[in-house]
Amino acid sequence: MSEERETLANRIRNIIGDDPNIEEKKMFGGIAFMLNGNMLVGTHKDGTLMARVGPELYEEALSRPGAKVMDFTGKTMKGFIHVHPDKITDDKALRTWIALATEFVGALPPK
Repeated sequence: MSEERETLANRIRNIIGDDPNIEEKKMFGGIAFMLNGNMLVGTHKDGTLMARVGPELYEEALSRPGAKVMDFTGKTMKGFIHVHPDKITDDKALRTWIALATEFVGALPPK
């Protein structure tokens, strides 16, 4: 596992704590953190953050520094964004993204 991906995963673990509603899964070539069975945030090998913000928060999230459209196979994944590693170097910024994703994912029915 890449050092950047593992470093980001550890930072996410520290922020999330021991929430019993969150589990980890290998997904999209990284680690996804699932809230009640729904993807919340995840990591890429280069330290990029994936965040599921949903359709209503999508445009607002994309307007933030370092955010861009999540695109894996040439198809945009609406409601999901990537955040450049340079924009989540401090835990306050990472917490903000996790909170934004939780706002959407926390309202979804459990899987």
